[in-house]
Amino acid sequence: MTDRLQYPLRKQGLDHGWFQHSTILQRPKGTSPNGAHVALWITVPIEFFPLDVPTPVVRPLGGLDRGYPDFWSYSNRDYGMRIGIFRIMNVLDALGLSATAAVNGHAVTEYPEVMSAIAARHWEIIANGLDMGHAHHAQVPLEHEQSYIDKTKELLAPLAGSAGLLGWHSPGHSQSAQTMRLLAEAKFKYVADWVNDETPYWVTTPAGRLVAMPLTYELSDRLLLVQHNLTLRDYENHIGNAFERLMEEATAQGPSAVFSLSISPWILGYPHRIAGLRRVLEKVMASGRVWNATGRDIVQHFSEQVPAAT
Repeated sequence: MTDRLQYPLRKQGLDHGWFQHSTILQRPKGTSPNGAHVALWITVPIEFFPLDVPTPVVRPLGGLDRGYPDFWSYSNRDYGMRIGIFRIMNVLDALGLSATAAVNGHAVTEYPEVMSAIAARHWEIIANGLDMGHAHHAQVPLEHEQSYIDKTKELLAPLAGSAGLLGWHSPGHSQSAQTMRLLAEAKFKYVADWVNDETPYWVTTPAGRLVAMPLTYELSDRLLLVQHNLTLRDYENHIGNAFERLMEEATAQGPSAVFSLSISPWILGYPHRIAGLRRVLEKVMASGRVWNATGRDIVQHFSEQVPAAT
């Protein structure tokens, strides 16, 4: 028992050396473009769920969870890539909103029509791992995890445009102790697996620095509508309440927060839910004080205000 209490990184905050623990009270207030109070970051996961994946040690949220072959769950996820994603695109198009597509590497070859539609809209593309059967965790050999990242980048980099493939999100927010070093070595600029904040912050790895971006988990449709089994109206209320609170705090204390919405095609893309997504986004944009931005936009703005040397 004594040895377990002697963890060498035990200190204030979290037990690691990637960043210092920091509360909202300790930070200088930033500004947002055009006087905006909140940065709206819409992220749409473009995922491939392999039907034949073995029972994993770490199962990403939304992964196939019934006995093989799990046709029920597989077909539900496949619906999102056949129909749901295009409903979501239509809603965002109608409201003039852009998004970040978090794309599995294997989705490039599995869903070429979806990738073409993303390219036509000039959405940002970030890497979302190889597929939803390849989570990152301590029992994945280092050379295997390295190959996951390298192969994912190889598949996605040609589609990322002139700005390059800057962001990474591991399947299901999964990470090993080596993931962030490997991402820095692969020249990624930001990582979206840590959700312990509402603003970006710097992460230090032996291979360089990354920006941690707050990609929502608590407000994701995956958690609220699937895991918690809330009604669509409950979902709308949760999102609306969160947005109102962030706007109130920005008015009183100054803008700082990223309002992150994760929209899954196999959840909100169904016909009985898609109108709720539109209502939520209409309410958010009606405030007139929102900056609809990609992850790339937010990271660039943050980096200019809070240089890495700070």
